[in-house]
Amino acid sequence: MFDRFIPTPSSSSIELGAITLHYYALCILLGIIVALVIGSARWRKAGGITSELYDLALYVIPAGIIGGRLYHVLTTPELYFGATGHFGDAFKIWEGGMGIWGAVATGVLTAYLFFKGSDRSITFPLALDALAPGILIAQSIGRWGNWFNHELFGGASTLPWALKIPLQDRPLGYEKFATFQPTFLYESLWCLVCAGLLIYLPRIRRLQPGSVFLLYIALYCVGRGCIEALRIDRAHLLWGVRLNVWVALLCGLISLLFIIKGERLHKADHEVLGSIGS
Repeated sequence: MFDRFIPTPSSSSIELGAITLHYYALCILLGIIVALVIGSARWRKAGGITSELYDLALYVIPAGIIGGRLYHVLTTPELYFGATGHFGDAFKIWEGGMGIWGAVATGVLTAYLFFKGSDRSITFPLALDALAPGILIAQSIGRWGNWFNHELFGGASTLPWALKIPLQDRPLGYEKFATFQPTFLYESLWCLVCAGLLIYLPRIRRLQPGSVFLLYIALYCVGRGCIEALRIDRAHLLWGVRLNVWVALLCGLISLLFIIKGERLHKADHEVLGSIGS
């Protein structure tokens, strides 16, 4: 019988003379470009000036990369500090290890400071809403960098779309298994689904400024929490559950609470205006 599975790439980089291009880094770069293209169109539609978006990108992109790497380093310190760690590896971003939570946190903080500094053509909440779908698509593209690095897969699986992992990359205790759950693919597809929902939902229901971005956080966290639970790579546990599952749960709940609060305030304002006008 023909064996069906997703193969893993034989190489994680390409040599161009003296230059080495890592596919992980290229996936991140491609994701950033796509996010900017989609974001610029939505930015203009929201009434913003495109040049402001590119000014913002000059600050947010480096901040996001630094924040994402810091989150990974701080949540897996044993890889970079202490007797068995190698601090120099903390700077090898092309080898993988970017925490989306850190990237979003530092990116949002940087954007907030950018908008607080002076008057802009659109508001901070509208800017976040404009960028949210593109960010999700960028995350979807970026996850394929993990495929090139043979990382972030789930438990052993014989599904037709299972991911074949070379023996040297299989975790301890899984050496006899050849194919695994392709959690990188699940998250990539989930990000695309969420991006589609963020684009579609405002067309059928009016949402308050900032709610699209909060929905991005909430929806992503739902999928990330479930997908994270499938993974078998090394991770810190809290009460027997992977740390990132707890982070997804916390971030998802907080974003939902802010959405509910915003909708209630908006409803209350309309009721007050209605009573004044009657």
